[in-house]
Parts: sequence; C-alpha cells; structure tokens
Amino acid sequence: MNYENEKIGCLRAINENELDLMLSWRNEPAVRQNMYTRHIIPLDEHMRWWERARESDACKYFMYEFQGLAQGIVGFTQIDQENKNASWAFYAAPEAPRGTGSRMEMLALDYAFEELNLHKLCCEVLAFNDGVIRLHQKFGFHVEGILREQHKVDGEFVDIYCLGLLATDWSAKRELMVKRILRMLGASDE
Repeated sequence: MNYENEKIGCLRAINENELDLMLSWRNEPAVRQNMYTRHIIPLDEHMRWWERARESDACKYFMYEFQGLAQGIVGFTQIDQENKNASWAFYAAPEAPRGTGSRMEMLALDYAFEELNLHKLCCEVLAFNDGVIRLHQKFGFHVEGILREQHKVDGEFVDIYCLGLLATDWSAKRELMVKRILRMLGASDE
C-alpha cells in the first residue's frame, strides 16, 4: 500500500458477506434519489445483478475502506480495453464521514489510469446532483455534453450531464488533489 492509500483509504474486493450491507446502502433514500434505478431493490434482484457483474469482464466493483471501516462502493462499467475507456460511479455509506466522496474519487481515478491503464474515464450525473458534478470538476472532469430531458424522475424529465477525464488531465491534477485531501484530513504529504 502506498503512502496515499494509508492516509486516504483503499479500494478492495467486495466480500460475499458484505452484499447485504452493499444493498442496504444502495436502498437508502439519499443514495437512490441520485440513481437511474430508484426503486427499493429486493435481495433476489440484487443477487442476480451481482452474479452478472461478477462474471463480466466489462465491469469491476470495489468496497471503499477507510480506517478499517467499509465506507462505500466504487464501480467501473463498460470497460473497453481496446479503446481504453470506461464509465464509473460511486456511492458512500449513509454514515460515512464528510470527505468520503473525495477520497473515493481519488482512489478510483488512480485505479482507472494506473491499474486499468485507461485513456479516458467517463460518468453520467443527473442534473440536480450538482454537488457531484462540482466534485468531478474539481478532480479535472469536463462536462462533455448534456443529454436534455433524458431521464424521467418522479414524473419529470431531467437532464443528464456527461463528464469525461483524460489520463493526461488526471496526471496534471493528481498531485494537487492529493495535497488537498491530505490537508482536509489534517495529514502531511511528507
């Protein structure tokens, strides 16, 4: 584990005994409201999804752990090794401390560009989730398009923001973001 991981946390495999915990977080109203799938997901549906995801080469899911506690989920989907791109998303546990999203994003971007060796990472965010749009932009993502009135939420059509980050953008931004996160944690980067 490198220095940043010791201070920021880690992404690790999701254990089978954590699938119920993962589902409980996913079904929290604060998480569901920002997802395409907004219904309460029953256990059997969750387990079918997990089996498909686990067997797919096009997606990878991780538990985010900080100070020994499971704090959230990071997922990569549509992994395309030929074109060196993928999509990603994350959600934090309801009781996760402030700053968890930033720590998760830091580790996710390192994984995407170092381990998956991607050229580009993309994501989609519902327009009303402006906090996450701003978070991604802070990490160097650019809004590459807006799909106008693309998704229906509670009977209303909402826009979807499409964001992208190139490996070169992340390389230029990474050191600054590590320092910001360590400062937020009250840790030194020396």
